[in-house]
Amino acid sequence: MMQNRKIFSFAQLLYYLLTAIWPLVHMESFMAVTGYKTDVWLVKTVGVLLLPYCLLLTYLIFNLKRNVIIVMTIMMCCLGLAMIDFYYYFSNVIKWVYLIDGFFQVLFLAYWIFYIIRTEKR
Repeated sequence: MMQNRKIFSFAQLLYYLLTAIWPLVHMESFMAVTGYKTDVWLVKTVGVLLLPYCLLLTYLIFNLKRNVIIVMTIMMCCLGLAMIDFYYYFSNVIKWVYLIDGFFQVLFLAYWIFYIIRTEKR
């Protein structure tokens, strides 16, 4: 289970780094994929706000101790992003690509729920 956590944390870290840094580095290509945004500052703000979660995931990769608070914090991030993705997609505000992101967030959340359940039994 420990190795799975590291692999999964690393995959989620890479995904979050991509989604955090991409709009900060090249907004035009980000909007070409995700759709035009009127509030570019908000997109950049979300990117910056994802960076601390990258630090938490990095901590989980390199620390052998189980830390439920960090895992729960990451779970809340996944849940919040999924809810935003689904709500605004089904409200016809954002493009279909956010539906894919919402799906990834649900997968991340499901893994961490499974992780907590499995480690609680030990």
